[in-house]
Amino acid sequence: MISVLIAGAVGMLVSLAGTRALISFFQRLGKGQPILGAEDHGPAHQMAKQGTPTMGGIAILIAGFTGWLVAHLRGGLPFSDQAAIIWLTVFVLAGIGFLDDYLKVKRQHNRGIFWKKKGWITFGITAALMFVLASTTGVAQTISFTRALSPGWELSGPLFIVWTAVMVWSTTNAVNVTDGLDGLAAGSALFGFLAFTIIAYWAFRNPRIYDMVNPLDLAVLSAALAGACGGFLWWNAAPARIFMGDVGALGLGAALGTLAVTTNTHLMLPIICGINVFEAGSVAVQMGVFKASGRKKRLLKMSPIHHHFELSGWPETTVIIRFWIISGICVATAVAIFIADFTNQVSR
Repeated sequence: MISVLIAGAVGMLVSLAGTRALISFFQRLGKGQPILGAEDHGPAHQMAKQGTPTMGGIAILIAGFTGWLVAHLRGGLPFSDQAAIIWLTVFVLAGIGFLDDYLKVKRQHNRGIFWKKKGWITFGITAALMFVLASTTGVAQTISFTRALSPGWELSGPLFIVWTAVMVWSTTNAVNVTDGLDGLAAGSALFGFLAFTIIAYWAFRNPRIYDMVNPLDLAVLSAALAGACGGFLWWNAAPARIFMGDVGALGLGAALGTLAVTTNTHLMLPIICGINVFEAGSVAVQMGVFKASGRKKRLLKMSPIHHHFELSGWPETTVIIRFWIISGICVATAVAIFIADFTNQVSR
């Protein structure tokens, strides 16, 4: 437990200092986040934020990684293959996000080089990384809810790789879509990482029930990223002084997705990331209605749905806090289901 607390505390402190340093650095450069205007059907009501420093996700990920490393200095906590591959996945996908962010800032237009191809590129890379995870670690290759044997549907190698790649890829995109209001993505990710911290640590304390490999290291990793998100929120809360950018959204989404794979909670991921599913789903529904109507009608005033509520008259802070509440309820529900299943197993 001490290692988990160390990881969270170090992650938060490094993120607090690192994010502040990034703000100063990007302010000196004189360029920041471009915003799509009305001519591109973008959130013109957000134009006042144009020029705000971005790529703050760099501080989150470095802080989380630092917290994870420092927690191992205490001794008694071995490095695990699963955690190493999670970090590999996080930094590879974050690297794609960084390149996209860099080009957006350089060109001062909110569309990077991967505007239409990024989805295919990230999915292919994610599938390759899931192959590495499946072939080099003892991760259970079943469809799982609260543990590997629940429901425990086995998947052959290729099917498992495709299934987990879809999970991780979808989560990265959902977090990216959620990152549209100050603190919304970071706050909801914080809740998600806290959930995985509890799940992994619970599995560590009850190894006879949970077929999870190196759960303590996964709990430490989750706690470090939770702390890093908390430190970043100090500067990212409305009115934000820095945005996380694609580098942060893709990195955090990759971490949440791969944690669901390694903690055997595949089917619980949509509950833990409920607000992200809500946001990404609103985009899918909006596009579906628009195309079905011959490009004439839209269900929402603007998607993702947080912009719909803004245009309906809700202040930005109201949208953010209410969405945080929804996220907290989703995470609490997931943890309650997890503990209820544990109680049921113990009572047998």
